[in-house]
Amino acid sequence: MSLMRWQPWQELETVRRQLDQLFDEMAPLSREGLMTTVNRAVRVPAIELKATDTEVILKAEIPGIEGKDLDIQVTRDAVAIKGEYQTEEKSEGHQIYRSEFRYGSFHRVIPLPVEVDNEQAKADFTNGVLTLTLPKLTADRHKVVKVAIGTAPSETLGAESTEG
Repeated sequence: MSLMRWQPWQELETVRRQLDQLFDEMAPLSREGLMTTVNRAVRVPAIELKATDTEVILKAEIPGIEGKDLDIQVTRDAVAIKGEYQTEEKSEGHQIYRSEFRYGSFHRVIPLPVEVDNEQAKADFTNGVLTLTLPKLTADRHKVVKVAIGTAPSETLGAESTEG
């Protein structure tokens, strides 16, 4: 019996190939060809949320969709983005064997870290990136609250004393 050198990466590659084969066998066939249910799923947009002293800036990646197919709603504490990826018209004589394009509708609600003036919200949609500029409410911009140790919040709100 001879000793063989252990190659862990080779074993991982073998497991990867076996898993790929297993998932290929499990994927259901559709009438259009070899599209899988997993690949048809509509993905929600990835976002980036940042803030300055005066505004909150929300960016969302929404490639492959037109601005007219987006519905953007802003409340003081959240943003809701809805959209729909339109299906392409099928042309005669072409059979689709695989498609990983996104079709269907999506909906995402993003909670905001501070309250914003939703009536002053601005939107820009360029190259598949939605940018929302949301001014912070003036009261939240530089709000400083002094908290006294050992007092309940109701005591610090200026409640009148009944003692006289």
